[in-house]
Formats: sequence, structure tokens, C-alpha cells
Amino acid sequence: MIAKTLAELEDVLAEELIALGADNVELGTRMVSFTGNKALMYKANVHCRTALRILKPFYTFKAESADEVYEAVKSFNWDDYLSLDTTFSIDAVVFSHIFTHSKFVAYRVKDAIADWFNEKYEKRPSVSVSNPDIVLHIHVAHNKCTLSLDSSGESLHKRGYRVAQGDAPLNEVLAAGMILKSGWRGECDFIDPMCGSGTLLIEAAMIALGIPPGIHRPHFAFEKWKDFDSELFSTIYNDDSGAREFNHRIMGFDISPKAIAIAEKNVKNAGLKKYIDLEVKPFKQFAEAPVKEGILMTNPPYGERLKVEDLDELYSMIGERLKHVFPGYRAYVLSYRKESFDAIGLRHSNRFFLYNGALECEMREYEIFSGKRDDHPTKGVSREGGRSGGFGAHSERNSREGYRRSRRAGEADEEKSRDKYRSKRSDDERDKPFKTDKPFTPRKPSSRSDKSFNPDRSSDKPFKSRERPVPYRDKPESRSGNAGDKPLKSRERFSREDGRGGRSDKTGAKSFKSDKPFSGKKFSDKDAKPGDFRKK
Repeated sequence: MIAKTLAELEDVLAEELIALGADNVELGTRMVSFTGNKALMYKANVHCRTALRILKPFYTFKAESADEVYEAVKSFNWDDYLSLDTTFSIDAVVFSHIFTHSKFVAYRVKDAIADWFNEKYEKRPSVSVSNPDIVLHIHVAHNKCTLSLDSSGESLHKRGYRVAQGDAPLNEVLAAGMILKSGWRGECDFIDPMCGSGTLLIEAAMIALGIPPGIHRPHFAFEKWKDFDSELFSTIYNDDSGAREFNHRIMGFDISPKAIAIAEKNVKNAGLKKYIDLEVKPFKQFAEAPVKEGILMTNPPYGERLKVEDLDELYSMIGERLKHVFPGYRAYVLSYRKESFDAIGLRHSNRFFLYNGALECEMREYEIFSGKRDDHPTKGVSREGGRSGGFGAHSERNSREGYRRSRRAGEADEEKSRDKYRSKRSDDERDKPFKTDKPFTPRKPSSRSDKSFNPDRSSDKPFKSRERPVPYRDKPESRSGNAGDKPLKSRERFSREDGRGGRSDKTGAKSFKSDKPFSGKKFSDKDAKPGDFRKK
């Protein structure tokens, strides 16, 4: 089977599956594969806090085009999983250079199934998007295609206890993953000073009490399968052997009365009102901690969905309150921007790389001390439960995720510093010639313009002139006088407005301008003089 999850929660999900009795557990990207029986599949859906859905693969093939996908799906015997009376839907996930559109792959699978039934029964089952009997999942990795039965149906993050939500609710799977990664299992009080709709509070209470996260869901997709064992599922669903006592408190605070009202509804619907205390109170008004020691975990606004006037001031206030009000606590802050963590102004003891939707977030751990950090030994709740045991591969990959982000941030800082020291010119200066601070020093005249220049002087390489060939010239021009008397001067070019001038027989004499304007008379060969540049 395949258990899908959010990125960077694979290690926690693997621990949950092993605790349920899964075998051959292997970590992948946003998924964990494992083997087990039907009972384990039911348990995984009910008990896994960090799973999004549980898939049961049943058909694997390779395809290089959409037509090959169609033919492979059509060749399968669908009587084993579908009937004319069942409704179905198809979910597609594609990571391939061959297939670029997941919806198109889903359409081709649907067409193949429909045509298979039409050819055999002259009738086809219906497709239902809202509440299908069978949910099929096709996963395409390059040219490898895997068809699976989705045993969960709706995503497992939809626990069933949320009846209302705020403007930016935290995903339940992410909230549970944050708590499990911290290692907290109910050993002390739990506080969220910016609780919003109460997701972290409810997930913390369910973890502390050992309540399965799927206990409030109305149904699972596997309940409509042909081989569904209702008695087995009833036994698993009603098993309370994992229940634990919780002798501490879970407290939530928020600046918004509306958010606290929403949290109260969700807490009541989850049946946890006895264990969770809620109060309208801004974080900056905390003059003393509710209890002496405990765990503080919060998800402040990032400035993305919830707009904050001064984000740096908010995080600076968080750091100041943590330092002066909550000594003895371990605090966990989930946020998005590095500048926000910098504004907190505290040195973190650990960091966890997570994703909140598409945002690359971090959860940083702070061990709050009164005075200097080095004067206090590390104390608090044991975090062995939150470590990934024998999953060194994921720890390494998680470290690579941190390295990738830090490397990218370093490249951005390097580019920024390069732009900072790069000279910039204003719009007015762009039209002006470039000026340098160094004074201009004229170059020494070339030896070829010197009167003592001797063309026969030996050198390493003979001098080669780069004269351009003149068309229709039979022989080089003859020049009167001595070549060494005066340096060579280029001919002056004239426009029609200046008039055309003749030239003297004496080499080096300047051309003169005619007093008369150019009459437009054509120049003929008979008027040409020796050495004239207009001679054909």
C-alpha cells in the first residue's frame, strides 16, 4: 500500500505505520510504502495523523503516449473492481516529460473503462465527482503508470470536527506533524498564544488523549468496496486500547474575538471542551506565563493571506514576549520568511523544514532561558518520541532540503551584494560620456609616424599592411616626392554641399574647396589625372 503525506512529514508517518504493525516500510517523496493486510488498511485510515490518503495499487504498466495508456487500461478486467451499478471517479498525479496534463490522462483512463463496459455490456457505469462508490488513482512517473484504489475517499486531513474556520486555517495534517516532530505527547501543558480557529489545540488534545484522528469522519471510501468487512472495521473503529490519561491543560489565546468564537465551536464539536481553555487576549499583553513550564507552539501570520501592517514589529514582539514572559518553555514558531525569524532575535536550538501549501516554511525551536543560554543545562520534555528512529535516509534528505534552501538563499544574497557594489548611473548621466577619475595621458606616437622610421629595420614579424583592395585598379597609385619627408595623411572626404575639389600634383598638398557649387557634371575618364582616387 501507499500512504501519501505532505513533504517532510514522511518520517513521522513511517513511525505511525510501524506502530500500527506495518511491514516493509520505505520512505519516498511525499509518500511511504508499506505492506499489510486488510485490517492494517482500515487502521491506517483511522489512526494515521499525518496521512492524506491510503492507496492500494492493483495494476502497473508502462506507456509512452496517451494512446498506450488507453490501450493498457482497456485490456484490464474491470469486473473485479467495478460494475454497471457503481459510480467511479479518477484522480491523476503526473510526474513525467511525456505526459504534461494530469486531467488528460484521467480522461483517457475514463474513456478506456467506459469503452470496455460498452463493448462487453453495451452499457457503462457512471462517473460521479461528488460522492463516487469507487475512487481510482493513477500515478504516472515518467513512463511508469500505477492504478490504485483510493481507500480513503476525501483527504484524511478532513477530520470531520471542523465546523467553522478563520481566514487562514492550518492544515490538520501539518498541525499534527508539527506536534509529533516536537516530541510532545502530553507530558506538560500546551499553549498556543495565536490559536486562530484552534487546529493546533485540537490536534494536540487528540494526541495527548490517544484519540484517533479519523473518529469523527462520516465515512471512508473502502466501505463501498465489494470485499468490505463491516465487522472487522467496527472492531477497529471502536477499539479504545490506545486511550491515555491527560492531566495537564491545553490553552489557546487570540487577539480576535471572532477567531476564539470559531475555535470554541470546533473544540465543542470535537468533544474536547473539557481539556481546552480559550481566551481573547493579545500576545503582547502577556505579563506572565499561564503556567511555570510547558510547550508553546504557534503559527503567526506570514503576511501572505493575512495582511499585517508591520510584520517585523509583530515578530519582534513575539521574541520579546518569549524572552521575558516564558522562561522555562520550549517554543515552536512556524513561519515563512527568514526576515521574520531574524526579527524574533532569539537563537534557535533546532529547525524543521516544512511546507505549508506551496510555501517553504520552517518551524524553529527555541529553548527559553532567563539570563544567558550557556548558564542553563538543557531541560524539558524528552524528544526521543519525535525523532525518526532508524530512518537515517529521511534525516539525510531533510538535511539536504535545508542545505538546498540555504544554498539558494546564499546565492540570492551574493547576487544582492553584487548589485549593491555595482556602480549605477542615473537617467541624466546615461546620456553623458563616461568619466574616469584618472587624468588623461596621451599615447606616445607610433614609430611608423616617426621621421626616422626605417621600413627595412628588422623585427620579429614583418609588418603587413592592412590596405583594403581598391576595385578596378590595375596597379598601385604612384606618389610624388619622398615618402619620408612627411607622415602619411589620410584623404579628406567631401560631401556635395562642400563641393568637389581637385588635387595638386604635389603629394601631401591639401585639397581645396571650389568657390563654385557642384554643377552635377559627370566625371569622365579623359579628365582624370594620374593618382586621382576617382579614376576607374
